[in-house]
Amino acid sequence: MDRGRTVAAGAFDSQDYGMIMQRSKTLLAGAILGLCALPIAAQQDDGATHWVSEELTTWVRSGPTDGYRIVGTLTAGEPVTVLETSGDYSRVENGDGETVWVLSEELQQEPSAQQRLPELQSRVETLEAELASINDTWENRVASMTETLETREQRIAELEERNRQLEGQEEESSATIRELQARLDTQEEDLLIRYFMYGGGVAGAGLLVGLIVPHLPRKRRKNDRWF
Repeated sequence: MDRGRTVAAGAFDSQDYGMIMQRSKTLLAGAILGLCALPIAAQQDDGATHWVSEELTTWVRSGPTDGYRIVGTLTAGEPVTVLETSGDYSRVENGDGETVWVLSEELQQEPSAQQRLPELQSRVETLEAELASINDTWENRVASMTETLETREQRIAELEERNRQLEGQEEESSATIRELQARLDTQEEDLLIRYFMYGGGVAGAGLLVGLIVPHLPRKRRKNDRWF
């Protein structure tokens, strides 16, 4: 693109002009009138920034119709300022301050993917960092929960083992109690038998004494001599 040359909006290429002259004077007059009317009928834009679409090549012309000659191209994704719109074309100003006409459909109101790529990459990096932070937090929580679970399982195992020990001790204590109770019962029976034996012996001895004493000789008293 020859960016050093300013092109007037109503100028014709010499070859196009010669072809028109060969067709007819009437056609030439109509074309001239049309070209004069185009700038007047052109719609003014608000100067908003647009971006060249992602086409590999975007041709630009010196005027707002296909009849104007091609004066170069715009780079895909290049930001331009829309100055006015006429028909299917828009007059735009590029970053170098040059104005050209380009098909309106070749413009878009959002930055191109190439322009948005750094922003998207930054967003992806931010999301990846957030995801990594979430993963770290989750892994820490899982590790803490796992450690807590292992501690609880160990504590449960210790309590179960202690419970088994207490159950064993309870069984031993119950057996000891039963044994002592049996021994106590036996001792009570032995003691009762002894009581009976002692009682029987005392009763027998008393009976024997009662039978023997009356038959023992008595000593006379001295007072008996006075009778």
